[in-house]
Amino acid sequence: MLQIDNLTAEIGGKPILKGLSLTVNAGEVHAIMGPNGAGKSTLGYVLGGRPGYEVTGGSVSFDGQDLLQLEPHERAAAGLFLGFQYPVEIPGVSFVQFLREAANAQRKGRGEEPLSGGEFLKLAKEKAALLKLDMDMLKRPVNVGFSGGEKKRAEMVQMGILDPKFAVLDETDSGLDIDALRIVGEGINAIMRQPGKGVLLITHYQRLLDYVKPDYVHVLAAGRIVKTGGPELALQLEEEGYEAVAA
Repeated sequence: MLQIDNLTAEIGGKPILKGLSLTVNAGEVHAIMGPNGAGKSTLGYVLGGRPGYEVTGGSVSFDGQDLLQLEPHERAAAGLFLGFQYPVEIPGVSFVQFLREAANAQRKGRGEEPLSGGEFLKLAKEKAALLKLDMDMLKRPVNVGFSGGEKKRAEMVQMGILDPKFAVLDETDSGLDIDALRIVGEGINAIMRQPGKGVLLITHYQRLLDYVKPDYVHVLAAGRIVKTGGPELALQLEEEGYEAVAA
């Protein structure tokens, strides 16, 4: 589903990714862990097509397409979702209207009919209930006045509405308390643990992996994958640290 081969990338002339290779098959969840500055968020931004991140070598194939040749909105329409470490606030824009426009823009890109107002509200209520988020919150401006946990739950509602084929989730556990962590973890499982879908979960800590159990755990250090294992590798990292495990 996602195949990254010898990917190199830089920002502002500084190399960050230095020959990263990774394959995620349909139906799999892969976790990326690693120290600060290793390139984890850069990997997510490169996959999402964020401006300023220059790919200098290698290739990325997504669902049979050359991902790097697609514009960000084309990547989204193809089924790629990028969850941010710090979801942005958009004052003056209703969250529910933002979500409807995003969903229908993607549907248009795929040649599908737009959702009617009634169809969209039914879908939004269903996904908000899944993440235990009050629908009244979605009537507010995007993320304005939301706590860290509310922002992450709202982002998972967005993921549920867009229903992507593949999700790249950058530190989705950041800012979550114990209850929100469980809710978000269960939401990821309900939305993405399905045949034909895949997840790349970027995290510093093992705690989210108690809920979203990965098929594989990778250690990213100095811009490349240096170790791969099963879920037990995350526990080892938690106990021994990156330096000892990745050495």
